[in-house]
Amino acid sequence: MGLYVVTGAAGFIGSKVADALLQQGHQVYGVDNLSHAYDVRMKEHRLAALLPQENFTFLKADITDLAIIEHLIEAVPQSDAVINLAAMAGVRASTSDPWSYLYTNTLGTLNLLEYVRRQQIPKFILASTSSLYGEDSKPPHSEEVSTDYPLAPYAASKKGAEAFAHSYHHLYGIDTTVLRYFTVYGPAGRPDMSMFRFCQWIAEERPLSITGDGEQTRGFTYVDDIAKGTLLALKPVGYDVFNLGGHEVISINGVIEMLEERLGKKAIRHYIPSHPADVHSNAADVSKARRVLGWEPQVGLEEGVDNLVSWYRANRSWAKEIITD
Repeated sequence: MGLYVVTGAAGFIGSKVADALLQQGHQVYGVDNLSHAYDVRMKEHRLAALLPQENFTFLKADITDLAIIEHLIEAVPQSDAVINLAAMAGVRASTSDPWSYLYTNTLGTLNLLEYVRRQQIPKFILASTSSLYGEDSKPPHSEEVSTDYPLAPYAASKKGAEAFAHSYHHLYGIDTTVLRYFTVYGPAGRPDMSMFRFCQWIAEERPLSITGDGEQTRGFTYVDDIAKGTLLALKPVGYDVFNLGGHEVISINGVIEMLEERLGKKAIRHYIPSHPADVHSNAADVSKARRVLGWEPQVGLEEGVDNLVSWYRANRSWAKEIITD
């Protein structure tokens, strides 16, 4: 069995990837700084499911700190791969604090690449974002279209991370896979994302703040599918970029209607002006991931939203208090 370093191990995707590796019998060295970028209680909830597992080791550390390189060299002198899922995420939030996004997403990636280089780790996976596509092309987006004009600091910081990953592949031969995730949702999801927010707000009869007219569309992708795709991306590719995105595209208003039906309550809708960093439509062309990685999404929206609502109901006693701003 292998040993894998997973950063962002208490995050939404990171915790799922760590658990999937553990279920396969691997050892996982999880790194997370448990930042307050969003309500830390959600991160603690996810981490609590990992800590009792025998093959899981946790380090509370910040990948932006240069000391992380020596920490990892000392603790994990050799591993099969580094899977970098640590990130500052959020398009609109990045416009008010672009420095945090630069430090975590770009500088943090560079620090991890330096660890990989020094220890000759055979594989590096970088979690990137569909936000890179901006408005440059019409969806579904393929990996071949331009990503040279990001609309927000979040996308710009991920573009910088991709550039560093490519340069380290070119200079040092690091086998690298970049994964551009599309609108991930599911149980215990990020509370700053629309799916969790709307579920909580409708369930607790709070007003919904909806940017624009709600007719903007997204290719929502279930978190378990994302975790499976991330593990499939451990295969050697040299350097390559893959989209991982859902096969069902739906408007924000459509998502609200699905949640209303399951929760048995009507949303109190409040529409606010669109943000200049927002894109109107975002969906993935996953033909490359299907062809090279053997991946395609399995969980449909009906099943995925059912699972989210069921999780929320089971955890409502504390989930209703999670801060979603």
